[in-house]
Amino acid sequence: MQSEIASQAQRFAETLVAGRGYSKNTVKAYLTDVLDLADYLESQQATQVTDINLELLREWLWAVSQRDSAKSTLARKSAAIRSFTAWLAAEKLVNADPGQRLKSPKAERHLPKVVAKESLDDVFTHLKTLADTGDAGAIRDRLVFEMLYATGCRVSELSSLNLMSVDLGRNILRVIGKGSKERVVPFGLPARDALDRWLEVRGLLNPAPGEQALLLNTRGRRLGVRSVYQLVASLLVNTSTGVAG
Repeated sequence: MQSEIASQAQRFAETLVAGRGYSKNTVKAYLTDVLDLADYLESQQATQVTDINLELLREWLWAVSQRDSAKSTLARKSAAIRSFTAWLAAEKLVNADPGQRLKSPKAERHLPKVVAKESLDDVFTHLKTLADTGDAGAIRDRLVFEMLYATGCRVSELSSLNLMSVDLGRNILRVIGKGSKERVVPFGLPARDALDRWLEVRGLLNPAPGEQALLLNTRGRRLGVRSVYQLVASLLVNTSTGVAG
């Protein structure tokens, strides 16, 4: 059965032909892109247009960039989705346009290798202040940064952690790295404090049935690699001293 998103994609394509005078090739390309998004969202249990949010759109575009990093492809796909979500908002099918701030990711993304100590102090202070408000997302974000700093894990390794990956009795993580090799990584008290607070509020993000991921996105699914990269990069960019090196 076709999802509501896929059904609205067909209506969107018809609008492009009838009302905006787009060429058949452009309409075909846009429809293909939106249906690709619909397939991805369905794999994330998002089938209604009201399920679409910026985080999911960014996750999808990141996944696309892993298949095809050509900037022209990413630019076209992000443009197609922005047009689609703007149309959904204009048709009052959604309350707000979730794709308004969607941008094409760069072909390569790397976290800074060296960060000024002052920048880290700024980030930890900022995250602690936000987490103290009790917001579940802010508490999760603090845990992400504390764990990356304390363990030296790769972003992909952190994202793949499950609840059973954590040994609370010994303050260690069981991390699956390259070649599917498991290693044991210890973490200190600041990370443990952030972890304890997160486990207290994790349920507020409504984990999907059977979801074992340690870190969750706003839909109660595993927090993706793309989202972690974006979080860390945005935190470092907004510090007073910036990134060193």
